[in-house]
Amino acid sequence: QVQLVESGGGLVQAGGSLRLSCVASRSIFSISTMGWYRQAPGKERELVASFTSGGTANYEDSVKGRFTISRDNAKRTVYLQMSGLKPEDTAVYYCNLVWSGERYWGQGTQVTVSS
Repeated sequence: QVQLVESGGGLVQAGGSLRLSCVASRSIFSISTMGWYRQAPGKERELVASFTSGGTANYEDSVKGRFTISRDNAKRTVYLQMSGLKPEDTAVYYCNLVWSGERYWGQGTQVTVSS
């Protein structure tokens, strides 16, 4: 079992920045598949940014150049640095990882971008 706790969401004006954090209850050193998803009201959950099994970062087209995913294995934490935020980025953001064949989700953190 892995518990994931996200934090860092909030209300920000368009053009602003936020950094989301996701702390795992176990070491993430050996975990390659992890990322951030988001779900806006009335829409399906979508992948925003992730680490591939090769260790590279992938991004959804609309966030490329604005969002950066990173990790600190010593702190068991995955980050999502978001800048140049737009109202369409408003959503609940979820951390996700795959460990031992199981997919785990955090509880989500709300990001609201006002115009």
